[in-house]
Amino acid sequence: MFEIFTLLANWLAYDLVGLSPDTKLGSSLHFFIEDTTKILFLLVVMIYLIALARASLNLERVRAYIQQKHRFMGYVFGSGFGAITPFCSCSSIPLFLGFTSAGIPLGITMAFLFTSPIINEVAVIMLWGLLGWKFTLAYIVIGMAVGIIGGMILDAVKGERWLKDFAAKAYQAAAAETREHDVDVPEAPKLTMAERHQFAKDELREIVGRIWKWVLIGVGLGAALHGFVPDGWFAENLGSGQWWSVPAAVFAGLPLYSNATGVIPVMESLIVKGLPVGTTLAFCMATVAASFPEFIMLKQVMTYRLLAMIFVILLANFMVVGWIINGIGPWLFAGF
Repeated sequence: MFEIFTLLANWLAYDLVGLSPDTKLGSSLHFFIEDTTKILFLLVVMIYLIALARASLNLERVRAYIQQKHRFMGYVFGSGFGAITPFCSCSSIPLFLGFTSAGIPLGITMAFLFTSPIINEVAVIMLWGLLGWKFTLAYIVIGMAVGIIGGMILDAVKGERWLKDFAAKAYQAAAAETREHDVDVPEAPKLTMAERHQFAKDELREIVGRIWKWVLIGVGLGAALHGFVPDGWFAENLGSGQWWSVPAAVFAGLPLYSNATGVIPVMESLIVKGLPVGTTLAFCMATVAASFPEFIMLKQVMTYRLLAMIFVILLANFMVVGWIINGIGPWLFAGF
């Protein structure tokens, strides 16, 4: 299916521009053209189809449904909702406040907030196109596990105690009201096919308009790594299974900021160049979900104590994920 993008890149980079595939510049340009066209094609097609299906999604009913479920299932549904909503860490804050104001336990809310920046339909589409279904499935499972485990820990320590006053009061009031009586949830409006089509077009325009620059930046960085970093450099320096390479990758990702869209082409290049899969995942997850800009945003609704706890939980999760995946990677991704 994707051979047409390889052929297009061959024609543009090697025939039209006249570069040789044996040169660093030629290899980088070919990588950039092939991945950019493939990603943008998948984004346009899949985002439209997903938005068409989501046109009648009722967020109030989703919140109520999550709230009524058994606590563990609540973590699963919270994490799953974070995975299917196309929000970055910053735009997730208003939804976090909405969940808290609805009285949903903090752990379930944080399962949503942890997962949302790591997984979304854009990231899944790109991973599927670039790295295949096996890697995509592993990434989804790992991302949701990070959200679920983080949420369970925060509930176990009663993390809602360390929300900012206004958020804590809203949560307590909503939780008390929920205990007293059920709250009616309005039905989602019934949309015609024409209205669904218009919703999908608007969402496609909004999402692609927001992330296209991240695609170009991410693919550009990936192309530079692909063409100019010597083959085997990462394998020789970080690919021998050193335990410290995973923490180093996590801390290297913290000062950076990217969404999943921009970091996935970089992930592809790092893996192809020999960086272990677990180390690569740890770096990319830290960049997306535990960056300093995200914690600046979270400071609006959380005290420093809760922020520190979330920071430690995320870093520990990313390191454990990195070590485990590095251990089973040769078996899990055999033939990649």
